[in-house]
Amino acid sequence: MASQVILGITILALALVQAFAYDPSPLQDFCVADTKSKVIVNGFVCKDPKTVCSDDFFFPGLLNDVRRNTNNRVGSNVTQVAADVFPGLNTLGISLARIDYAPYGGLNPPHKHPRATEVLTVIEGTLHVGFIASNPANRFFQKVLQKGDVFVFPFGMIHFQMNLGKTPAVALSALSSQNPGVITIANAVFGSNPRVSKEVLKRAFQVGDNVVAQLMAQFK
Repeated sequence: MASQVILGITILALALVQAFAYDPSPLQDFCVADTKSKVIVNGFVCKDPKTVCSDDFFFPGLLNDVRRNTNNRVGSNVTQVAADVFPGLNTLGISLARIDYAPYGGLNPPHKHPRATEVLTVIEGTLHVGFIASNPANRFFQKVLQKGDVFVFPFGMIHFQMNLGKTPAVALSALSSQNPGVITIANAVFGSNPRVSKEVLKRAFQVGDNVVAQLMAQFK
């Protein structure tokens, strides 16, 4: 009986580890990414530890006062800080992003991260944020955030942020993967390569040929 209890606890512990972990747990103190290696693995090959230096664990100026260029169709600019540009993050299961928003509606459009939960902190400005839960309820959770406020977007949920203010806004995101990935919904659906069939899009969105053609033209 005791052995069965121990076995049950062990199985439960392993299940909990799998539930809460996504990126593999590190097996050494650090594995600074060798971004020049041609070896293909799930992540990056480690540099020789003897060549690792303090700068490998340093990324300068992420939250400096230099505005990023938000002069684009959506009015936002995302500075991603993942293991490919910050080698010290390799195998640690985390990454960062700075998001700059233009005044009056600068938008980080609806998107999802296939490998991460995201925690967003407002550094400057006022943001309307939200995410949509899964089918069939498709519940919409939203909030208006001020400077210093924090909001979490659960793993895999479609989410967005929009600047409500008349001045630029800035936010900092922390993500639970060294390579969270991003799928911007409109770009993916209407700008895929090769293109999704117009018949599929017409049925999915319950619209006509002209609407589908117009939307696809926006994402060449």
